Amino acid sequence: MQTIFNQLHQKLTEVKAEALLVTQPANVRYLSGFKSPEDARVLISPDKALLITDGRYIHQAKEESRLETLITSPQETWMDKVAELAKPYKLAIESNHLTVEYWDHLREKMGSEPIATKTLVNDFRLIKTPQELALIKEAASIADQAFNYIINFITPGITEIEVALEIERYIRKHGAENAFDIIVASGVRSSMPHGHASSKAIQEGELVTLDFGAKLEGYHSDMTRTIGVGTVSDEDQRMYAAVLEAQEAALAALAPEKDGKEIDILVRETLKKHQLETYFTHGLGHGVGLDIHEGPSMNSRTSVILKAGMTVTVEPGVYVPGKSGVRIEDLTVITANGHERLSHATKVFLSIA
Repeated sequence: MQTIFNQLHQKLTEVKAEALLVTQPANVRYLSGFKSPEDARVLISPDKALLITDGRYIHQAKEESRLETLITSPQETWMDKVAELAKPYKLAIESNHLTVEYWDHLREKMGSEPIATKTLVNDFRLIKTPQELALIKEAASIADQAFNYIINFITPGITEIEVALEIERYIRKHGAENAFDIIVASGVRSSMPHGHASSKAIQEGELVTLDFGAKLEGYHSDMTRTIGVGTVSDEDQRMYAAVLEAQEAALAALAPEKDGKEIDILVRETLKKHQLETYFTHGLGHGVGLDIHEGPSMNSRTSVILKAGMTVTVEPGVYVPGKSGVRIEDLTVITANGHERLSHATKVFLSIA
C-alpha cells in the first residue's frame, strides 16, 4: 500500500496538487480497509494519509483502518476538518463523486479552488491483487451455488419476488450479501435488461433471466443466466443459442493486450448473423471489485486495453420489446496467457418443468 501512496503523490504532482481528498466509498475502503466507507473520507497530504470519520466509529476504525484515524467532534463537520487540515496545500478532489455543494463549501473555507480529478485512485483498483481475487472468486462461487439451488426452487406460478428473496436468503445463509438488487425477469419482462423482481407470477413457456451476485468483505461477483420454464418457443431457443454463441466468441477473444472495443464489436457481428444485433442495447461488460460496476468498461464506443489482473464481465444480451430477452453473463479475470472464467454455473439451456 505504501507504493500506491508514493505513486499517488507522483500523480498529484502531475496535476499540480499537493493533497488529495478521497470521498468515493470504494476508494476510501481500498486505501484504508475501513468497512463503513460511506461515512468516512481519506485525506492524503504530503506527510500522511488520514482516515476521517465520526464518533460512531471510534472502535471500528481503530480495529479496521490501516491509516491513522481522525474522529470529528459533534460540533464540527468533516468538511470543516478537511478544510482546516488541507488549507496549506493545493487540494485535489474526486470530481466524479464530490457534490457541487461540498465543492463550494471547501472552496469557501479554504479560500482556493480545488483541483478536479477523476480516476487517480480508481486506476490502481483496475488490477486486482491475489487477496482481492481470492475474495471475488469466493463470491462468484457462492453465486454459482445459489443458481444451482434456485433452479430447483422455481416452479410455474411462483412470483419473481419470491425467487429473488430465496436467492438472497441462500446468499446470506452462506456468509455473503447481495451484490446488487436481484434481477428476476420472466416472460415479456425478460426483454427488460434491468427487470428487477416484481410480483409477476412466472408462467409455463416463459424465459426467466436471473442476474445476481454475492458480496464478500466488500468484493462483488456478478453473473446472469437465462432459463426456460416448461416448453419455450423455438424462437426463444434460437435466440438463446445465438446469445450463447456470441458470448463464447467473446470469451475466446478475451486476453491481455486485447482491445475491449474490438471484442464488443465481434459480439455484435456474431449477433448480426442471426439478425439480432439491433436488440443488443448495452456494452459487453464491465469491471467488478469493490464496486459492482467499475473499470474497465468494454463497449463499442471506447477502446480499453485489457491487462492481466483485471476482472471483467462478459454479458451479451438480446432484448426484443414486447416479447422476451436473453442475457448470459460470466465473470472473468484476465491472466497472463488468456483469461480464467470465475462463473461456472452451466450455460446449457435449461427448461424447468
